[in-house]
Amino acid sequence: MIRASTRWLLAMALLLGGMQTAAAVDPPKGWEPRSGDAWVDRQLDDINRYGERYRDAFIDELVRYQGAPRELAQEMLAQRGWKPGDLYYACAMAQAIGQPCRNVIAEWTRDHDAGWAGVGKRLDIAPGSPPFRKLKRGFVDSYDHWGRPLVLDAELRRAFPDRGKAASEQGGAGGAKAARK
Repeated sequence: MIRASTRWLLAMALLLGGMQTAAAVDPPKGWEPRSGDAWVDRQLDDINRYGERYRDAFIDELVRYQGAPRELAQEMLAQRGWKPGDLYYACAMAQAIGQPCRNVIAEWTRDHDAGWAGVGKRLDIAPGSPPFRKLKRGFVDSYDHWGRPLVLDAELRRAFPDRGKAASEQGGAGGAKAARK
């Protein structure tokens, strides 16, 4: 028979062990993606808010347009405690370099001390490179799918010169999409 004091110690050990497990998967406060591009970092923070609020639509985006397996996206967000911005970036990066999302997730998991810029450098998708520009332009499409407003930086304004102009100035609706092709 277990004494009351022993039961109390066991209960406390289980409670503390559970708290340590929960803390291990919580993202750190002051989350910083460190992509090497300030505009991308701001969008990833916005994607965190969107993905937390509209989880299903966010996962649908990853599955449809970023090539992520639904089960992987759900697991990374629910069981592994990934932030939506990190998961989006991993899958968008994978799409830009022609790899499965799972490979970029594995690379981040292996070593992310230098942030996403470090992972990108190892995968040849550093800021300024052609694959990075492709990745960055992909944010525009994602925001269009979500129906979210997006303020472009100078680089993207050059890539999408008609974006933000009135439909009459674009020669009808769809001018921004036509500029992408």
